[in-house]
Parts: sequence; C-alpha cells; structure tokens
Amino acid sequence: MAEDNSRAAVKSGIWYVISNVMIRAVGIITAPIYTRLLNTSETGFANNFNNYVSIFYVMTGLCLIYSVGRAKIDFKGEEFHRYMSAIQALSSIFGLILLAVVMLCMPSEGMLGYNRLIIFILFAYLTVYPSIDYMLYKLRFEYRYKENIAISVIITVSTVALSIALILLMPQDKGFAKILGTVIPSALVALVCYIAILGKGRVVFHKEYWKYALAIGLPMIPHGLAMILLSRIDVSMISRMCDLSAVGLYTSGYVIGSLLMFVTNAVGNAWVPLFNERLDGGDIEGIRRDNKILMEAGCFMTVCFIGVAPDMIRVLYAKPYHESMYVVAPVALGTLCQYFYTNYVNAEIFYKKTALIAVNSCIAAGANIVLNYIFIGRYGYIAAAYTTLAGYFILMILHYITTTHILKKKIYADGKYFAMLIVTVCIGTGLSMTYDTFLLRYLFLTLTVLVLVWIWKHDIITFMGFIKNKRMG
Repeated sequence: MAEDNSRAAVKSGIWYVISNVMIRAVGIITAPIYTRLLNTSETGFANNFNNYVSIFYVMTGLCLIYSVGRAKIDFKGEEFHRYMSAIQALSSIFGLILLAVVMLCMPSEGMLGYNRLIIFILFAYLTVYPSIDYMLYKLRFEYRYKENIAISVIITVSTVALSIALILLMPQDKGFAKILGTVIPSALVALVCYIAILGKGRVVFHKEYWKYALAIGLPMIPHGLAMILLSRIDVSMISRMCDLSAVGLYTSGYVIGSLLMFVTNAVGNAWVPLFNERLDGGDIEGIRRDNKILMEAGCFMTVCFIGVAPDMIRVLYAKPYHESMYVVAPVALGTLCQYFYTNYVNAEIFYKKTALIAVNSCIAAGANIVLNYIFIGRYGYIAAAYTTLAGYFILMILHYITTTHILKKKIYADGKYFAMLIVTVCIGTGLSMTYDTFLLRYLFLTLTVLVLVWIWKHDIITFMGFIKNKRMG
C-alpha cells in the first residue's frame, strides 16, 4: 500500500505540474484578448472583484479547508465522507448568515465601489465557492488526480469562453460581463461539487466534526489575511512611494517571477497526502529521503527559470517593460522559500498547531512592511521584490523554529535545506547580475547546471529509476 501511494503521488505530481502549466498557458494566451476587449478601468473593475473574493474567502470559508489533510488520517472510510459533508455545510451556513447580514446592513448605493447587485453576487458566490476546494482537496488526498485536474480544466476553459462571449454581448457593461464570466462557471461547478459531497456524506450538523474543523481552521484566518498582505502590500507601497510607472514595471516582473509557483504548488500539493500518511506511520526516514529530492528539484528549477527569465520578458513584453526583468529573480527565490517552508507548515497542520502558523505569518507580514518602508524609498520598486524575498525567508526560519524547537519534531534534514536555499539564492542573485550579457549569463547557467547535476546525480538516478519502474508496473 505504501509503495502504491508513493507511485500515485509521483504520477499525480507529474500530472498536476503538466495541468498547472497548461492552465497558466491559457491565461497567458488569453491575456492579449482581454486587453483588446477591455479598457484599463473595466479590467480594474473586474480584477478588483477577484481581489475581494480572495480576501473575503479567507473569512467566509472559515479556513476549514486546512483540516482536510489531517481529517483524512483521523477519520477513515465512510466517516471521512461524513466529515467532508459536515464541514461543507458549516461553511455554507456561515456564508448564508454573512450574506444576510451584509444585505441588511449595506447602504442603498452599495459598498466597496460596487452596487448592491454585485455585492450580492460576491457574497452568494462565496457561500458556494468553498465546495470546489473541498472537492479538490478530497480528491487530492484520495490520489484521484484525474478528476481533480478535470475540474480545474473545466473551470478554466468555461470561464474564458463565457467571459469573452458575455463581453461581446454586453458592450455597455464589459466589466460586469467579465465578473459574470468568472462567477457563473465556478458557481455551477461548485453546486455540482456541493451536491456530490452532500450526497456521499449525508451529514449537515455534527458537533464533533464542526468542533474539530474549527479548532484547526479558525487560527488560520489571520494566517490567510497576513499572507494576502505579504504578497500584495508591495504594490500599494510602491504606488505611494514611487509612481504608477513603477507599479506597472513591478507587477509585470512579478507576474513572470511567480510563474514558478504553479509548478512548485503542484508538486507540493501532490506530496502532502503521502507526507501525512508517512508521518502518521512514523516513516521519518522515507520523508527525509524523498522530500530532499523534491527540494533539490525545486532549487534546480529555480536556477534554470531565473537563467532564462530575461528572454521570457523580451518575448512577452514590449521594450519599455524590459526593465522589469530585475524583479523576476527575487520573486522566484521568494517562491522557492515558500516551497521550502511549506514542509514545516505541513507538519504544523498535521500536529494541529495552526495558531502558531498564524503568529508566524503575521510576524513575517509586519517585517515585510517595515523593510518596504525602509528600502523602497531608497532603492526604488526593485527593492520591494527583495524585501518580499526577505519576508518569505524570515517565514521559513520562523516555521523551522516552530517545528523543531517548539513542537520538538525533527523531521527534515534542516541543515541541508538551509544550505541548499542559501546557495540557490546566491546563484540566482549572481545570474540576475548577468542579465545584460547574454553569453556570460548562459555560460554561468550551463556551468551551474552541470555542477548541480554532478552533485545530485545519485538522487536524479534514484528518481528516474522510480518513474521507470512505475511505468513498467
């Protein structure tokens, strides 16, 4: 069983990476279409709605989703289905209550820059939307990657198709059309997921399940808000301390730098179910062995990504935006820090110490704001990318301290992890200094890749052999 799950994790990880890249490719391909159909104010109108979805979702969903991984260990078989049904009901009931309160208390002209109809759509959408995540998480921990990927692809394709159709059909209200094009497909899929989970579990109220989920989820609300602040405060501070041109350059570089996150998130999501099973079974050696290979792969991908980033910028952006390439390296390295510290977060969630996660996130977000205030004014918008990297590195240190010294759980080869991360940061920073010299950059990149392959050759052979054996099986 353990070997089957290991192979399932590898297979699902590969397909999660492929699907995430394809979904992101759809976003890149359709971006020029939207820029031709919508003006900047209409785009801002629609995108601001999505921002509010991200912010309020942290609260309306009660962060119950974070309990699913541990619940899969504690509740076996049919009880897990009942648990999923119960927490889905809890979040939707809370969402309905919040929707009623908002509609009763909202001024007649609306709020947040939107009229009453759009605010109603926002909170009604947030009532059902968590069901998509519940289903995706449930499928992930059951190693059912095909259904998981299918849901994501259906939502992505239908959102693009409907958004473009509605924008063309509603030329007088394109911003609202874009919102409807985003909301309708996800809401319909969410309803299907809701019915499927409820039909499987057939539980609405269950005191013990609700208590279990709230104990893990509620402390994660400050964490979710702090992470939003950590990732988005830069733009606000750049707009105030620099100008809108700097905002445009920073966000353009940030979009490219964060592309790596789609790969690392896919790998991390595939790893979590196997990690939970092994930790529950006390297989620390197996966790260390396989997780080390995953971290090495993350470092390798980050180095290669930073090396080719300037060419991506030049292909995708017009010349005035080429300066944004200097944002990419620190953003990509910050993504790598997230990839590393998620290992410790997984352990904290497993041991149900989510309050400590929230404390660490708030500290890191506060540190990021202070660093932004100090360095953006002195060195400009590029400094914000490095302060974000510093914030994520601080967060990794905090989670390391929490897991190893507060929880007293020695799970990973911590010294090797910090060494790998620091070396990768140095290499990535060095590569960014060669962005103006094509030959020197690729010479540096080639030598680095050869050295890394030589150092990690045994792990590469082990990983490739595992995939080969899986295919043969």
